[in-house]
Order: sequence, then structure tokens, then C-alpha cells
Amino acid sequence: MVGNILKHKRPVNLDLKTIHFPITAIASILHRVSGVMIFVGLAILIWLLGLSLSSVAGFASAMAIADNFFMKIILWGILTAFAYHVVGGFRHIFMDFGLIKENFESGQKTAKISFIVTAALSVLALILVW
Repeated sequence: MVGNILKHKRPVNLDLKTIHFPITAIASILHRVSGVMIFVGLAILIWLLGLSLSSVAGFASAMAIADNFFMKIILWGILTAFAYHVVGGFRHIFMDFGLIKENFESGQKTAKISFIVTAALSVLALILVW
């Protein structure tokens, strides 16, 4: 009986262009991606902190590095990832405590709200970095 299940031919769609994820799946995937970005970004931030605390010259070096255009983009990306991860985390906490219903409609609404709030926080982070 198990052999018959394994031999059963099912259609497999591996064309990622034709797969359309719901917004809740996109929000979940982005929450995981933002967590990885924060993990990697923390290494950069800790390195900059260590450099800035090493000496007066180290502080000047850290300031020069942070003033670089590409580093500003990296810092803005880290702050945006942190903002999305926090907003998504609160979304999950509210669902866990029953403050938001756990159905598809409310999941869609809260995902859209989290994207909007993150966009606003991202603009704020952009202003702060520059």
C-alpha cells in the first residue's frame, strides 16, 4: 500500500513565475528574511561599535565609515528590517493573545497594515540615516 502511494504521479509545478503567494505568506516569508538581515546586520553594528569605542581615532574612523553612501544604505536596510521584524512580531503577539482573529481576512488586513507601518518607519529611518 505504501509503495502505491510513492509511485503515484502527481503534477509538479516548478515554474515560480506562475505561483502567486497570498499576502499572508509574503508577510511570513519577509518576517523570516528580516530576522536573517537583523542577524547579519548586528555583526556590522557591533563591529562599528567596537571600532568607535577603541579610541578617538577609532571613533573618527567609525564616523567616516558611517558617513559613506553605501554604509548609509546598509544602515537604512538594517533599520528597515528591524522595523518590519518588530511590527510583524507585534502582529503575531496580538494574534497569539487573541486580540486579532486568526482567519484569512484578518491576516490579510494585518499584513497590509504591517506593510504600511513599516513603509512609514522606513521613511523615518531614511531621514534619520541621512
